[in-house]
Amino acid sequence: EVMMRLWANDEPRRALAVVSPDGRDGKSYCAANLAVSLAQLPGSRTLLVDADMRGPRQHQIFRLENRSGLSGLLSGRPDARAIQPVAGVPSLFVLPVGIAPPNPLELLECPEFGLLMRQLVGEFDHVIVDTPAAADGRDGTVVSARCGAALVLARQHEARAAALQDLVARVSQNQARIVGVVVNAH
Repeated sequence: EVMMRLWANDEPRRALAVVSPDGRDGKSYCAANLAVSLAQLPGSRTLLVDADMRGPRQHQIFRLENRSGLSGLLSGRPDARAIQPVAGVPSLFVLPVGIAPPNPLELLECPEFGLLMRQLVGEFDHVIVDTPAAADGRDGTVVSARCGAALVLARQHEARAAALQDLVARVSQNQARIVGVVVNAH
């Protein structure tokens, strides 16, 4: 809770990337639960961005359409319906991946992604970004750099210390502030 208050009060405000060394660490559920919690704060509009273009999950978790989303916005296909409200959580919105692109890393490295993140941080009180596992490539560290802050997640008894240390080092080298490390017991 203290960590989230420190991140939420950042000046300038930053998006928060949720990163993990391996798949199946529970990163997508952690990002979703964090977004729901922040959206329930009084007067707090929260956006959850699914930037895991290799294995998107947020549209499934929240039972949303996945026809348009982040991939389309970054490919120059704006759609006013890309950001969707979540039923039952009035201040929560989700930007799903949309159609999975053949070149996810290229899209995330493009300047448009950084511009979009700055725009979204200006429009929402909190922006949480789900990322692919580090084992799947550099996507998570690229997203962390564009967000400016990262929360590292690892699964208890399964995460390799070397992989976790490597991820923390890469995120830090890319000038993202690490706000904490969460060990997922489930």
